Amino acid sequence: QVQLVESGGGLVQAGDSLRLSCVASGRTFSSYAMGWFRQAPGKEREFVAAVTRSASTTYYADSVKGRFTISRDNAKNTVFLQMNSLKPEDTAIYYCAKKSPGGNYYYSKEYDYWGQGTQVTVSS
Repeated sequence: QVQLVESGGGLVQAGDSLRLSCVASGRTFSSYAMGWFRQAPGKEREFVAAVTRSASTTYYADSVKGRFTISRDNAKNTVFLQMNSLKPEDTAIYYCAKKSPGGNYYYSKEYDYWGQGTQVTVSS
C-alpha cells in the first residue's frame, strides 16, 4: 500500500550540505512515524534519524546528532533529511522507511515499508 521514493543524493565534498527527500504514497501519511537509515559498503544498515507522526519528537543516531535534521511536511507526504557538515564516513545509500506502530524507533525491524534508497557520496 505504501510506496516511498527517495531523492536528493549525490556526490559532495566534506563539509558540504545535502538535503534528502522521501515522498510517500497514500492518504494516511500523517498517521505514522518515519525514519532514515543508511548502509555503507561492507557495513550493517544503521539508524540515522526518525520523526514521529506529528513531528513532536525526533530521534538521531549519535554519529549524526547536531549535523542532521529530520523533518516532515505531512501536507506534501514528504519527509526530509537535512545533512550538514558532511563527512566521508557519511557515504552510504540512504533509505527512508515507514514505521510500524509502537516499538523502538532505532530498530530497523520496526519499519514495514522501505524506499529503494539514494546514494550519498562524500569525498575527502
